[in-house]
Amino acid sequence: MKKILIIIIALASVTATAAFFQRKAAKAQRLREVAPSVGSIALSFRETGTVSPRNRIELKPPVSGRVEDVLITEGRKVKKGEIIAWMSSSDRAALLDAARAKGEAELNKWNDVYKPTPIIAPLDGFIIARAKEPGQSVTMSDVIAVMADTLIVKASVDETDLRYIAIGQTVEISLDAYPGKKFGGIVEHVAYESELINNVTVYEVNIRPLSVPTAFRAGMTATVEVTAKKNERALLLPLEAIVARNGGKFVMLKTNTKKPRYAPVETGIISGKTAEIISGITEGDTVLMPQNDAREKKTSTRMGGIPGMGRR
Repeated sequence: MKKILIIIIALASVTATAAFFQRKAAKAQRLREVAPSVGSIALSFRETGTVSPRNRIELKPPVSGRVEDVLITEGRKVKKGEIIAWMSSSDRAALLDAARAKGEAELNKWNDVYKPTPIIAPLDGFIIARAKEPGQSVTMSDVIAVMADTLIVKASVDETDLRYIAIGQTVEISLDAYPGKKFGGIVEHVAYESELINNVTVYEVNIRPLSVPTAFRAGMTATVEVTAKKNERALLLPLEAIVARNGGKFVMLKTNTKKPRYAPVETGIISGKTAEIISGITEGDTVLMPQNDAREKKTSTRMGGIPGMGRR
């Protein structure tokens, strides 16, 4: 019995030793080498906006009467001071109707004596709506046409993102009506007064397209992509290679010895699964990071997940 017990203990010892080295080897195999690379990284976010006129002006008659002629169509560009319509006051319209009954000579006489009233464009722009036609009676509150100086995108930006918005900043615009098409824009105004939308404090931001596409129409839904930060030559690492511990960030570096060392790093822009490294390592270093193994996640508190960096 003594011999049997000794054999059993010896076998158990060998098995335990083998298992220990297998676990150690497996742990070593789960680490892989990663070389920091230099590349471009950006932090961006998206906001929803609406295509709107920068200045929308409703053109109304100065007197009540009748529209005699409309000289514009929707989409037409007009200059400041250009006549877009002619109208008769109520008195002139009644007088012309009476003269018309007496013959063409009488009508021409009063047409020459009693001139019609012009409706004039107050600024350079284009017509976005033609609301009245010749022969229609109008009052001073009726709209004959609507014009705008130019179309812009008005976006409501959350107050937490406002720090990334600056006058003159370039952004990228896309339209829901035309997916796949993108064009540039410039931030031209940020509102000084906030609005509360769905219990969220937002500020209206006006964005002027660099070139207005022919597809632009007032009321269209637009998406504005803002690049908050960008570095064209950043030192990049997979986010998984970075460990967060005791308020600091670390990476595991390969050394000439078998034992790696942990280097503190400072990160900058984090985009998706990639992080910018500002200091702590160089492009020539070799970083060790774990393979995707769920069991290792239990051993440490990590941004990415390097074993052996748990709480001490």
